[in-house]
Amino acid sequence: MDLHTAIQETQCALSLVLNNKFSDALDLLKPCWKDSMYHALGYSSILVMQAAMTFEHRDIQTAMATIKQALQTCQRFRRRNSVVGSLSSLISKQSNLQEEEMHAEICYAECLLQKATLTFVQDENMISFIKGGIKIRTSYQIYKDCQNVLNTTQDLNGQLDSFKQFEGGVKLGIGSFNLMLSLLPQRILRLLEFIGFSGNREFGLSQLREGASTCSLRSILSVLTLLFYHTYVSLILGTGEGNLVEAEALLEPYQHKYPKGSIILFYSARIASLRGNFEKARARYEECISSQQEWKQVHHLCYWELMWTHSYQQEWQQAYHYADLLCKESRWSKAIYVYQKAAILSMMPEEEVKKTGEDITELFRQVEGLKQRLAGKSIPTEKFAVRKSRRYKAASPIPLVIPALEMMYVWNGFTIVGKRADCTESLLVTIETAEKQLRNDPNPSEFHPDDSCLVQMLKGLCLKHLGRLLQAELCFTQVLSSESRIRYDHYLIPFTLYELGLLYKLQGDFTKATTYIENAKLNYKDYSMESRLHFRIHAALNSLRGSPVGTP
Repeated sequence: MDLHTAIQETQCALSLVLNNKFSDALDLLKPCWKDSMYHALGYSSILVMQAAMTFEHRDIQTAMATIKQALQTCQRFRRRNSVVGSLSSLISKQSNLQEEEMHAEICYAECLLQKATLTFVQDENMISFIKGGIKIRTSYQIYKDCQNVLNTTQDLNGQLDSFKQFEGGVKLGIGSFNLMLSLLPQRILRLLEFIGFSGNREFGLSQLREGASTCSLRSILSVLTLLFYHTYVSLILGTGEGNLVEAEALLEPYQHKYPKGSIILFYSARIASLRGNFEKARARYEECISSQQEWKQVHHLCYWELMWTHSYQQEWQQAYHYADLLCKESRWSKAIYVYQKAAILSMMPEEEVKKTGEDITELFRQVEGLKQRLAGKSIPTEKFAVRKSRRYKAASPIPLVIPALEMMYVWNGFTIVGKRADCTESLLVTIETAEKQLRNDPNPSEFHPDDSCLVQMLKGLCLKHLGRLLQAELCFTQVLSSESRIRYDHYLIPFTLYELGLLYKLQGDFTKATTYIENAKLNYKDYSMESRLHFRIHAALNSLRGSPVGTP
């Protein structure tokens, strides 16, 4: 099959995926996936996506076997002596690298990236982590070589459709790598740059924007990467400053083209949620669920989001319904789902909890046994949930204080609720009720100082979003002054320093902001979710000094 036909058929398969026809897409690609690099790439991509969503061992094994075969298929089309690093020198000597060979490099690099992703998910030891890292490095090197090819042959082939497809692949790869590497905290980046990695956020975004604006097979993939960055990555690993205007503009043409597409509906719902329009978001998530029944995992993503949109409005009964569905149906992280369910039930009146038939203490006690490992490491949020739930191991446990709001903070949810003054005011009432109960506790437990500090930090966040900045500052400084009394939740101090730094940034005092955030970065270690805070610190310091200038 010639290259042009292969790209066209893969484009058709991609359209089928965006129209929720996942099996049809696989059926279209399957007959030629061992003979055509694009069919191989498309076929393996769908199976990898499915495996990453289901987390089922069988699906991961199938996807891994498919990826290995896809790499062999791509390898057959690569230039014989195309060892990593030799492509660029090849080009300078003879600019007649066949178009098929150029495409084989890009497809091979994409398959390698997928294999690295699955390696991280599949095995539970550091060897696989290193193996995955080596594959990523090889993939990145191929992309850099392909970029050199692109720059060298632009004038000769600029108008050819196959060249535009190649260009789309390079922009997607180089853009994604730069963007993702730019998120990494300095200490990780130093290690990676040592072995040939470097990331420039603005360059990455510009490459993806250029890739998104082309008419190539991969333009939608550039769009989806940008959407994921603006609606998830910047929120969970950054300061929450995703560009929603750009996200809406990128999504708009696809909403017309695939009005019932579950992936498109999902992002449309997510953007509505980030804007604080929880009612519209819920309607979209429900539409996304009813749009297809083939990939139940998309439903699970919606359940997670619906659980949060109800939590933001303290509709705990409805939030519990979705947390319960996740516990029963999804394999992603049983520990987090059960903890989340117990945390939500902890926010409900006792008579409502009785109606559910659930035992909160028993649920918290289950969490530790459900913990899993990824690439030999415990998942930080699971570790946090396990540590918090240990309180319930005692014969007469001391209940956690507003645990669902603490988890809301962990996922940076206060940034989202902050868009809605009414919801923020309601949260503040709940937090102040907890504050009063702690203050009037006749027999303070050993957890009392930690619980009081948590309440003050969350109260400070609400006050900040309501524009009551001086009161917010008082809450944060109260937490910091209690540092020596904290016994378990040591994470509260560095996180509060970070939040106080962001508050000073909001007030325009950049020097003070930098001082507090640097303090959190340099003087604290071995606390819960340390890496997540370091990601956020990295983003905050970059925004304070303007985006770093790096070389692409």
